[in-house]
Amino acid sequence: MPGPVLSRVWGEAAALWDRSRKIGWGDWLVVIGLGGLLYGVIALGQQWVGEYRPHIEIDLSPVALLRYSIFSLLRGVLAYGISLGFTLVYGYWAAKDRMAERVLIPLLDILQSIPVLGFMPGLILALVALFPRSNVGVELAAVIMIFTGQVWNMTFSFYHSLRSVPADLQEAARVYRFSWWERLKWVELPYSTIGLIWNSMMSMAGGWFFLMINESFRLGERDFRLPGVGSYMSVAIEKGRIDAMLMAMGAMIGIIVLLDQLLWRPLVVWAQKFRLEEDTQQQVVSSWFLDWLRHSQLLALLSRWLKRLRWFHFQKTARRPAPVQGASLLLAAEPSPNRATVASRVSLLLLAVLFVLFAWGAWQLVQLLREVSLRTWAHLVAAAFWTLGRVLLATAIGTLWALPVGIAIGLSPRLSRTLQPVVQIAASFPAPMLFPAAIAILKWANVSLGWGSILLMLLGTQWYILFNVIAGAMAIPADLREAAQSYRITGWQRFRTLYLPAVFPYLITGLVTAAGGAWNASIVAEYVMFKGETLQAYGLGCLISRAAEEANFPVLAASILVMATAVVLFNRMVWRRCYRIAEEKFTLNK
Repeated sequence: MPGPVLSRVWGEAAALWDRSRKIGWGDWLVVIGLGGLLYGVIALGQQWVGEYRPHIEIDLSPVALLRYSIFSLLRGVLAYGISLGFTLVYGYWAAKDRMAERVLIPLLDILQSIPVLGFMPGLILALVALFPRSNVGVELAAVIMIFTGQVWNMTFSFYHSLRSVPADLQEAARVYRFSWWERLKWVELPYSTIGLIWNSMMSMAGGWFFLMINESFRLGERDFRLPGVGSYMSVAIEKGRIDAMLMAMGAMIGIIVLLDQLLWRPLVVWAQKFRLEEDTQQQVVSSWFLDWLRHSQLLALLSRWLKRLRWFHFQKTARRPAPVQGASLLLAAEPSPNRATVASRVSLLLLAVLFVLFAWGAWQLVQLLREVSLRTWAHLVAAAFWTLGRVLLATAIGTLWALPVGIAIGLSPRLSRTLQPVVQIAASFPAPMLFPAAIAILKWANVSLGWGSILLMLLGTQWYILFNVIAGAMAIPADLREAAQSYRITGWQRFRTLYLPAVFPYLITGLVTAAGGAWNASIVAEYVMFKGETLQAYGLGCLISRAAEEANFPVLAASILVMATAVVLFNRMVWRRCYRIAEEKFTLNK
């Protein structure tokens, strides 16, 4: 018996060696790319473990900008990896445990509403104290800050997808007695993939939005800047170096295009296989990089080696039992009592840990807020209403154009192929880098920052709506579109009876995340530095920025608490009802 097995393995190895001799230039480019990535990781690692410097000089040379671009790219990718892991765990937990859902979803609303400057001062001070001799604390704080700009809309999207899995797919999982892992792997993750990928693009854009703040943060007299595109742009603005500003914008566009062509575009094409129905009229969407990977001899060689290593494992794997019928179906649909009990106990334990942590945090917050007067509280509440008005206006304006454009792009493979890279670049480009030009235009038009801040918010939040609507339009079943054509439903009637109801759940997710992004954007839109002049618009975001600049921690904590309360109350009274309507009237699984 060992003889034939060894002979077979030897034959496979000889065939693989023969194929390895056919590796072409494209495969060597893959190797060079991996080598460049390895160099960037090593360089960033050296930056992390290097000796901590209380002050850093940002070099405005083109060569330094190239190195800074690699650092910013790797920070964003690392933060996205953390965001994806958090999304899968947190979203699954909230969707599968009804008791935990009552805590986790409101908590997600609260965390989404806390602006970056709310997390940043305390987090940086704590991590720098934890790693006093190296840059690990500052670097880790920057990654976590980018994570807080990425994770929320991904988690909302994944949670909503798990709650909206069609009934026929759930029934198939019960019939074939899928375990929780098999159900997640073969049903729930594929169903949520399209929405998760499009929200991942938006998440990366959300992380880039606060890049300048994350990499050029200062607290009072202390300097916590990091070498990166954000700090490069910040110093270029301070020194009035227009050439450096243009180079920084070019470097940012290069990073975005690189990610779009090498990551997001291939993922969008790959995700088409998870569509619920095939559309015979749909054009094939392609990605040159994905085609390149599929024809790579080097990757094929690696894939075959991995398959050979797993061969013995597959031989030992038992076949799946046949579908159960009749009364056995009810028994198969029930989870194992012991497993359900263990999962329930683990969930309760995790909820208890969360409760203890937040109870401790609440006690510390109360001690800090004792220094805030009633007059200050009243001032903060009044400012919150002004910011709320700007948030709603920015969200409404974004919806007016993003809804029809998103439906058009999602329904047309040609438009998706043409406009998706453009939209990705526009959405990912950090809006604060455009603020100097936008402020110059507002001053030329004699528009005050009170109204102009709405435009500044819109620059960074409208894309949340667009990306979610695109994902919703792509998920519309082909038979519904064909039925609308057969009954000659066109124009406004088709939009009202088919497109809007179909994308409504995705639209609500986009509105929730866009409104949360607008609240966050208010801290940079209502308090702007322009040519040495400080421009302010009365609102809660302005008060938060001013408190952070002055290191006034009691007022900063009170401002953040007011903002979180306003966001949660609005979500409970408005967005939660919209989600309920979406689940009851506009879902395809009922």
